[in-house]
Amino acid sequence: MMSTYDDSASVPSLGKADDLHQQGFPSCNQPAIKTILASFPLCQLTEEDLTQHPLFCKLLATLSQHVDRTGLTVTLKRELEKAERDLQTQRLSWLCSESMYRLLQEMIQEHCVRKHHSTVAPEDDTFYETVEQCLVVAQCVRQLNPSATASQDQPPVLGLSAQQVLELMPQEQDVWKMKQRLPRELEKHLKKKCFSVLSYYQPEWEDESEGLKNMKLSHLSGLLERERKRAESLKEKSRESASLLQRQTHCYLSELLGCIQILQSLILDHRLKAQKELDRKKIDYFEAKCEIIMQKIRAEMLEIQLDTYTADTISAHKKIREKLETELNASQLEKQSVECKLSSFEIFGKEFEALAEEYSRLRQEIDTKSWALKEFSQHTD
Repeated sequence: MMSTYDDSASVPSLGKADDLHQQGFPSCNQPAIKTILASFPLCQLTEEDLTQHPLFCKLLATLSQHVDRTGLTVTLKRELEKAERDLQTQRLSWLCSESMYRLLQEMIQEHCVRKHHSTVAPEDDTFYETVEQCLVVAQCVRQLNPSATASQDQPPVLGLSAQQVLELMPQEQDVWKMKQRLPRELEKHLKKKCFSVLSYYQPEWEDESEGLKNMKLSHLSGLLERERKRAESLKEKSRESASLLQRQTHCYLSELLGCIQILQSLILDHRLKAQKELDRKKIDYFEAKCEIIMQKIRAEMLEIQLDTYTADTISAHKKIREKLETELNASQLEKQSVECKLSSFEIFGKEFEALAEEYSRLRQEIDTKSWALKEFSQHTD
């Protein structure tokens, strides 16, 4: 057990901070600083911290003479190591007894299986029954014996004592015979298990002779130890690789985020530069489109005006044509009237000449109006 050791008894009084210069502390030069950092690996210190605080550096230099790398004093470390050795001894003893118990249980179970499938010798049956009975009694006695930490006034289980359970042991003669035979059976069973392990480890050795297997069994522990160390080394490398992969993944993601930010800034910069040119092209496009639309509007308006003008002109021409036709008809009627008068008054002299002059004037007027009507009709068409 670890004693209640007072660490303050093994560490000398360090004094106050005002007396540090008067106690002869080691100097904190560069090699001393490295030694201090190596002596206190759990403290996250740097050379800069110790250089900036020389008094603290001298305090750690003094403490390093009384404590180890884990912070334990020399005496406490010695007692801890002794307690660990005692614990290891107790653990080894428990493992030996537990291994023996499980091995005997396996032997008893295998005997029960053989007994179920075939006939066994009476001495074998007596041997395994004796072993099983001894194991049950020993287990009950261990449960009934109070431990050192249990209360002595605690009542026993089912009111039984260990002495009463020991009375259920087999006969002494059977126990003696069992003890005489048990080492051979244990050796046989252990050898069988070792051969099974050997066949599992190296399947090609399964058909080898027993002598060769025994020789290889002598090296099996060394082989298994090397395999165990190799497995632990691979496991350690796997952990290191996983840690390295995690750090590299973190660095990769950091770099990736930086690249994404740079790319976003470049895209934004390019977009701002290209936006001016894009806007100018859009303005030119809309100006050209507006010009085309205005030209179409002008053409439609001109066509509408032309249609309106044509309709008005045709209407005016029709009116003029109707007027000319009316005048022409009137002139023709007047001509016919004059011709009738001429034919009636041919017998007259000077009066006839006057009528002839009037007829010539009318004839000329009719021709002029006929020509005007003809020209007007051609232009109208």
